[in-house]
Amino acid sequence: MAMRRPGGKRLRAALAAAGLGALVGVAGLPDGFGRWETDRVSLRAGVACAQPPASENVRLDSRRAYQYLVRICRIGPRPSGSAGMARQQALIAEHFSKLKAEVQFQSFEVSHPLTGASVRLQNIFVVWHPERKDRILLACHYDTRPFPDRDPYNPRGKFIGANDGASGVALLMELGHHIRQVTENSGFGVDFVFFDGEEFVFSANDKYFLGSEHFARQYRSERPKHRYSCGVLLDMIGDKRLTIYMERNSWKHARALTESIWAAARRAGVREFIPKLKYEVSDDHLPLNQIAGIPTCDIIDFDYPYWHTTRDVPTACSGASLVKVGRVLIEWIRELPPSE
Repeated sequence: MAMRRPGGKRLRAALAAAGLGALVGVAGLPDGFGRWETDRVSLRAGVACAQPPASENVRLDSRRAYQYLVRICRIGPRPSGSAGMARQQALIAEHFSKLKAEVQFQSFEVSHPLTGASVRLQNIFVVWHPERKDRILLACHYDTRPFPDRDPYNPRGKFIGANDGASGVALLMELGHHIRQVTENSGFGVDFVFFDGEEFVFSANDKYFLGSEHFARQYRSERPKHRYSCGVLLDMIGDKRLTIYMERNSWKHARALTESIWAAARRAGVREFIPKLKYEVSDDHLPLNQIAGIPTCDIIDFDYPYWHTTRDVPTACSGASLVKVGRVLIEWIRELPPSE
């Protein structure tokens, strides 16, 4: 992902956010998208919960989540089109197939930024409750940058990408054990989407977000039978010293959704979600918001000190951090209005 320091979709419903001011109305989705009715949703931010958080009913396993992260990193570097990426694709497909999910691949070709040779990239879809037409999207990128370009000593060294690459995958692997239980009575389906080519870049002029842009353009031009009401992007969520601020582009494009996630964090007692704006990050959520018209929030810890360095390894990460983000997601999902 790219980042800009602090400087400064659309849901067809207005979400009532008590304690966050007036209703936030977000309009303008193309016809055919799902809608949330105002009188069926209350984010309850700032209001004490009489009942324990919904996330307490689901026991995410921090050790198992961390072991998933370690297992991914043992593959080594996983840039798009590499042997390491192929091994990771097989690992993901095997894992979710064993959990009885429907696994699909979305293949497309790009030109290698250095050689011009054709490279096949693949987005992976893990589909839960495939019969349901109203769906939400939980996404991450699963490629690693070709080199640790910000490393002060070895910018052409070996980049493992434990936090920036493996952390989102590991959390979704853990959530796969629970997502059916979480959404059993919701009426909507969930897709886990793993984007390839998020940063298949070798220089400042190379193009980012290849997988998410391909997905977004195809979704817009070849509208499927299902519809995504909203999405959440997970990126760099494994830092031992987890600190997640509201991201500015998420606030700009999907404010009500972003508020609802931080309200869920408050209900779940996860203090690492700080309800303040800080970084403006260019990430896979931008094509989803701007091209596909899917309101999407980026959950990202951009205070990670080892970003794009050789020190982004499993020992810098924590299963406890992964589980905290997972608890917020479960709390948020459980509070979504049931699909009609």
